Amino acid sequence: MAAVRTIRIEENVLADNDASAQAIRSMLTDAGTTMINVMSSPGSGKTTLLTALIRALQGEMRIRVMDVDIESALDAQRVADETGVEALQIHNGGLCHIDADMVARALAAYPQAVGDTDLLILENIGNLVCPAEFDTGAHKNVMILSVPEGDDKPLKYPLMFSVCDLVLINKIDTLSYFDFDMEAAKRRIKRLNPGAEILPVSARTGEGLDAVCDWVRRAVAQK
Repeated sequence: MAAVRTIRIEENVLADNDASAQAIRSMLTDAGTTMINVMSSPGSGKTTLLTALIRALQGEMRIRVMDVDIESALDAQRVADETGVEALQIHNGGLCHIDADMVARALAAYPQAVGDTDLLILENIGNLVCPAEFDTGAHKNVMILSVPEGDDKPLKYPLMFSVCDLVLINKIDTLSYFDFDMEAAKRRIKRLNPGAEILPVSARTGEGLDAVCDWVRRAVAQK
């Protein structure tokens, strides 16, 4: 019988990505720019919510956006058209995520986003699995869960909820139409991530938006 040799690989397979992410974070911090990575599933209202947030904050800070999609520049163009802020569209070659190397290349092509920007928003690709696995170099991770998706999403996609600093429960104006248990959702999120802040919000009506703005202000001040 042929001999079989077993080796144990302890090194983090994402070590190179993590090192690149830390370099990005340090560069942005030194330049005075705070980057927030916003993740969600498709249809959560991410672009609508970010547009409302930018409108509320753009009078007090310099904001730019990097939008990630497989194809098209629809979301980046919409943000630019509706807010007037500068937006960069990143096409990720059909992948389900963006990693630190992609962010570094985007920043190299978008130098005004570093130093000439107080808040840089990375609107990640719509996916509840892959984006959570890759550190992008952002200072903060934000996840959007919408009411129509259901309160069981933390049970199905635990990693996504585990890596977030802030979970926004969006579309609360639809609570009367869906079987969504707000307290159950909060308990499930806190069980996975006790340190996460949870804020209910409606991008359509603006309810809860002031609290989100306050959170962003604190994040920018902290760097």
